Amino acid sequence: YLAARGRSCANENRGDMTDYPMFGAGLWHFASYVDRYATDGYAPAVSTLEMIERAAQVQGLGAVDVPYPFTPGVTLDQVQQALRTHGLIVTGVTPEIYLRRFGKGAFTNPDPAVRRQALELMNEAAGIVRALDGQYLKIWPGQDGWDYPFQVNHHDLWALAVDGMRELAAANADLRIAIEYKPREPRVKMTWDSAARSILGIQQIGLDNVGVLLDFGHSLYGGESPADAAQLLIDHGVLYGMDVNDNLRGWDDDLVVGTVHLTEIFEFFYTLRINNWVGVWQLDQFPFREDTVEAAQLSIETLKAIYRALDDLDMDALRDAQARQDAIAAQRIVQRALLSSMAGQ
Repeated sequence: YLAARGRSCANENRGDMTDYPMFGAGLWHFASYVDRYATDGYAPAVSTLEMIERAAQVQGLGAVDVPYPFTPGVTLDQVQQALRTHGLIVTGVTPEIYLRRFGKGAFTNPDPAVRRQALELMNEAAGIVRALDGQYLKIWPGQDGWDYPFQVNHHDLWALAVDGMRELAAANADLRIAIEYKPREPRVKMTWDSAARSILGIQQIGLDNVGVLLDFGHSLYGGESPADAAQLLIDHGVLYGMDVNDNLRGWDDDLVVGTVHLTEIFEFFYTLRINNWVGVWQLDQFPFREDTVEAAQLSIETLKAIYRALDDLDMDALRDAQARQDAIAAQRIVQRALLSSMAGQ
């Protein structure tokens, strides 16, 4: 895991010299977006280099997850230089195996030629991880899955998903491969859809360099408790990274972290703390209509408050309340620490 707490993120405006964990964000946070209504986008297109420049404007942000391929015309040398200039490290590189040419899947595409193209792109992205000194190759197989009953043979589809991931991991044994699961979207039902199913798949893969990137929002709207999912992944030794955001639980809204499920995000980070999990606290948000830098800044302010609240939390009293399964006592302890920290921002 990353030695992520080695970088202090002091807030000079508050005189706060707390040694926070490293905060990061997917570069897509700083892009512009389209949807099926605003098909011309909510803002002008942004290049990879411009995304890096925007990320660098966020106080306390020290790491980025980089989509690959880069935007047209941007070279690896330029990305390396931009990251060095702004003092940003790379957590992961995310190959875009979810775009139109992989509309019927990457690992699970019915066309062997397309599956080969997807694997070639992922192996190319693995080289970018090495060049950028990244910590993992993040795989989000968004198009792997199905949309209708009887559309697929479920045994064969799962075999393609597992075998393809095994081939990728074996070809890049020096890298960590982090699978980001999600219940649905863009497919109506995604193949890697939950913490439990991801663990089963990793066990079938049988290689020790495959793990999971847990997206808080995916876990929420998939009906999981993110804290419980994190504990399950930690217990199996496969929690490689995490993304945080928020949603209304019915969809992957990718809202600013803590704006809806503040108590659950606190429990999520509490679970990481009591397990001594160390890694980048990384944003995966899509501020369609908001200023992207301001949205990231607000999120980091919230994450700092959560970190301070963990320091203030009466762990012994909470463990005692949990041993009795005393919900009210536990909530009183949690709210005292959390609300005091938020009020002190």
